[in-house]
Amino acid sequence: MKKVLSLILAGLMVLSMTACGNKSGGSDVDYIKNKGKLVVGITDFAPMDYKDEAGEWIGFDADAARLVAEGLGVEVEFVEIDWDNKILELDNKSIDCVWNGMTLTDEVKNSMECSKPYCNNAQVIVVKADAAANYPDAASAKSLSFAVESGSAGESAAKEQGYEYTALASQADTLMEVEAGTSDACIIDLLMAGAMIGEGTSYADLAYTASLTSEEYGVGCRKGSDLAAFINEQLKSAYEAGTLKDIAAKYGVQEALIPIE
Repeated sequence: MKKVLSLILAGLMVLSMTACGNKSGGSDVDYIKNKGKLVVGITDFAPMDYKDEAGEWIGFDADAARLVAEGLGVEVEFVEIDWDNKILELDNKSIDCVWNGMTLTDEVKNSMECSKPYCNNAQVIVVKADAAANYPDAASAKSLSFAVESGSAGESAAKEQGYEYTALASQADTLMEVEAGTSDACIIDLLMAGAMIGEGTSYADLAYTASLTSEEYGVGCRKGSDLAAFINEQLKSAYEAGTLKDIAAKYGVQEALIPIE
């Protein structure tokens, strides 16, 4: 009887160890290869991730993610996420990485396994163009009401400056707020501002003024994931081959591109 109980207990220990091993995740690269799909968490954020006229996701990040999926030998699927829930989405394996002009904040780096930075960026104030000259710096904008993307670097900048703000679902929504006059200003990424506002865009009457931060973009994976290292290798190869530079030029972010080493 004791021998039987010992065998049962030994079996339960093996099962427990196996469960713990599965919970830790193992190799994300193998997991993605086995399922045949790289699931990328994004938001609508030109010029990094946005839809073309046919409804296909394009942009610098979207095209770079396709390169990595190709290196893995799998398909790529883009999933729009609630930016506030990006870490939860990763941990639940609803997505495999966050690749959406994500600023490498301390919170992000502590919560995710991140790639090396691949783009420089800043958070800038956007106002109506005819009022832009009135707000040349952060201090002069103190009286304005702001719209920011919830959970973003823009929201962090607003908090740091002590601005009055409303948190919305996306940076695109914040631009619509300013356009409609619901908010006086918004804080968005410089790269997005360069692509979305000013002459020849849908927001021709908006302009950006003061820069509030200086930052870098990276890709976020599950904590401890080997996918981040794989992404680094793929981006380095694409940079050296000139492919990444071509993609950057296509979307107007070549000046922000960081050499991948």
